[in-house]
Amino acid sequence: MLTDINPKLPMRDKNVTREFYINKLGFEEIGDYEEYLMIKKDKIEIHFFLFKELDPKENYGQVYIRTNTIDDFYQTLLDRKIAIHPNGKLESKPWGQKEFSILDPDTNLLTFGQSV
Repeated sequence: MLTDINPKLPMRDKNVTREFYINKLGFEEIGDYEEYLMIKKDKIEIHFFLFKELDPKENYGQVYIRTNTIDDFYQTLLDRKIAIHPNGKLESKPWGQKEFSILDPDTNLLTFGQSV
């Protein structure tokens, strides 16, 4: 039986990644190792591995995160002045999801969605 999934995304600088996810998105740190970082918010856990040579323009890391409070979370990010992806503003999609997207400091794409 499969029970969870914890995506692993690349990061160039652990301190920058930690700052963004904890202080801007409201995650908490649950593991910090030499070249590895683990964070959590509610039931979502994301892991990061150090990749100093990562070219952000060539990073295709992506995660789709489901939520049941999309409007509130979106407004929280706006209030915290988090940049919304230019092609990812909050809107209802034809596939039955209301969603929006942001980029982290390494250009990992985070899309948040809620069923409508």
